Amino acid sequence: MVLVKQWIYEVRPEADVSPANYRYEEVEQDLTPVRGEVVVEGVYWSVDPYMRIQQSSKDTWEAPHPTGEVQGAAVVGRVTRVGEGVTALKVGDWVETYMGWSSAGLRAVADCRLLNADEVSPSTALHVLGMPGRIAYFGLLEAGKPRPGETLVVSGAAGAVGSIVGQIGKLAGLRVIGVVGSDEKARWITEELGFDAAINYRQVTDVEGMKQAFAEHAPDGVDIYYDNTGGVTTDAFIESMNLRARIIICGQISQYQSGLEVPNMGPRLLHHFLYKRATMTGVLARDYTARMDEMLKVMGPWVRDGKIRYNETVIDGFEKLPEALCGLFTGANTGKMIVKA
Repeated sequence: MVLVKQWIYEVRPEADVSPANYRYEEVEQDLTPVRGEVVVEGVYWSVDPYMRIQQSSKDTWEAPHPTGEVQGAAVVGRVTRVGEGVTALKVGDWVETYMGWSSAGLRAVADCRLLNADEVSPSTALHVLGMPGRIAYFGLLEAGKPRPGETLVVSGAAGAVGSIVGQIGKLAGLRVIGVVGSDEKARWITEELGFDAAINYRQVTDVEGMKQAFAEHAPDGVDIYYDNTGGVTTDAFIESMNLRARIIICGQISQYQSGLEVPNMGPRLLHHFLYKRATMTGVLARDYTARMDEMLKVMGPWVRDGKIRYNETVIDGFEKLPEALCGLFTGANTGKMIVKA
């Protein structure tokens, strides 16, 4: 028997998610792997904005996350035991798997992605070489259809997805403007990641102010908007877009805490789509899961060669997982938020 630590999603939030929505427990479990299974001990756990979407009482892309169960999440860890007949993995291997907020567990070999820790940090499987990288890559290149010389605006540009989107945009020959929540993040995306300009939305909190900021940094208009936040930034962009602009909806984090059950009423601007013959496309990372290897063949060398850079906000301690999740909604992270054992 093994003592396993877990965080149970206990109570559905009515507004802001908080540690009170979770229950910590330690349970004795029999982790004896059978044929085709391995035991994985977690080292890094992911916290992601989509977790708050799954806490809606209504169906989204799937049914709501059940209460009374371990919070679902991607995990990077090491194999500690292997079952009979397992040859694809061995003890000590690094893997990424959807084990949730649990310190250890039994996993089918087919549900584990083997990682090469000699090339890059295994934690990158939770961001730049994982789900966030996948939706950044396919979301921009396939839904955005970028052409060299165009202008791209990325909201949430200092987050796990947005920071990658902007860098891919630069590699595609775009002028890239990032919208962030602090001057420090603005310096990071421009000085270290190569964005052409940054807008601190906390200094331009209404639509008119954001429209003026777009006019200053993109006087010829914007062709692609990769939206991770929604809210004022998105409202302002719609009146700043060029002919045949493409809007990619990857996230709406500004709406998750209070607008999931009853969405906030925003400006009614669809007539601008008519005038500009623009398109708006929603993208989900899971739609590209089967193409993960395709993304890794391109993104892997970019990361190893330093063409794509990343940052991790690492919180030490399994017991701090709920706290880390809450931090996503206050801008506590630069790059990817990760909890480390």
